[in-house]
Amino acid sequence: MSKLETSLIHQGDHFNTTKSVVSPIYQTSTYFADADLSSYIHAATAPKYPEFYHRHGNPTSSQVAAILADLEKTEDALVLATGMAAISTAILAIVQHGDHIVAQQSHYSGTALFFKDFLSQYGIEITYINQTDNDAFKQAIRPNTKLIYVETPSNPNLDITDLTFVAQLGKQNGILTMADNTFASPINQTPCAFGIDIVVHSATKYLGGHSDLTAGVVCGSRAYIERVWQRSLVLGSSLSPFDSWLLLRGLKTLALRVRQINENALALAQWLEKDGRIKKVTYAGLDTHPQKTLVRKQMRGFTGMLCIEMSGADEKEAYSRAQQLLGHLQVFANAASLGGVESLIVHPASMWGSHHSEEQKKTAGISKGLLRISVGIEHIDDLISDVKQALDKIYPLSL
Repeated sequence: MSKLETSLIHQGDHFNTTKSVVSPIYQTSTYFADADLSSYIHAATAPKYPEFYHRHGNPTSSQVAAILADLEKTEDALVLATGMAAISTAILAIVQHGDHIVAQQSHYSGTALFFKDFLSQYGIEITYINQTDNDAFKQAIRPNTKLIYVETPSNPNLDITDLTFVAQLGKQNGILTMADNTFASPINQTPCAFGIDIVVHSATKYLGGHSDLTAGVVCGSRAYIERVWQRSLVLGSSLSPFDSWLLLRGLKTLALRVRQINENALALAQWLEKDGRIKKVTYAGLDTHPQKTLVRKQMRGFTGMLCIEMSGADEKEAYSRAQQLLGHLQVFANAASLGGVESLIVHPASMWGSHHSEEQKKTAGISKGLLRISVGIEHIDDLISDVKQALDKIYPLSL
């Protein structure tokens, strides 16, 4: 078996049947069929067949899927048009009217909307629990529970879910378990190694890594991925040839990028804690993280994601200072998304303002003084210097 860095470059090479070192972009919607009718029938019906019709499959997408299945240690994978396409199609391949899902209180906003506004309309019930409380998962199980859906570290507050416990609970009750591994990336965490059945990603983030594509990934057993593929045919969520090629390119440097990002994020988080002008710094790699023992049990690296809580006499002042910090930063861009080579910072309460009620934001730990940072691969001295000059303008004197 190849080492990780080699697999990222060479896994699935057999899908490139040309002599090109870099896999070509198959910018075609359909393919010539063999005269043999039996071959045509096979191409039309075989799951993910790469050379029949684009909605069914694409050679470059097949190569990307082979790399991702290897990364997540699953039998198979499927790439789709967006992270939400992956999440929604993966879930719709499992549940139907009358079923029940156990989910966390804190999820990516698109996932939360899908649960609240979409699934509920089709008679699918969801119970939301505190992901840090294992007993809450157990108490939420019902006879009609078909799926336990988790996200760890969670977006945006970086809570950690005990993957081993959730996986065992699912198996004991005949319930499938699914983990969104976007924040961690497979470089830092492999949920299936702890018994989780299915892994989903927004490949727009770390997997692509250059903020120039949208894509999603579902990883699981071969039989399950076939079900997801069948759902994707009717939902029309196939990944475009060019985005598939961009994703393949991005994956080649995934290990290098994430390791540098991990190093930068830890250094920035440690500097912020020592600086003392921030009310709270949350990062999975800090000794002050309340779940540091669990973090070190199931994560190999701590990601580029961290949160800071601005200090202030009240929430209004904390919000004002968060706005000021966003305005003073020069290297960090105030932009949505995460996991790219550039450092980004966002205000979750504003970004998710129309998606969550005040009560939902409070339950998810999204205060008006909270800022979410996605650390990139810039030089750490420049990142720290940028944050320092911004803080100096807001807090002229050390607190």
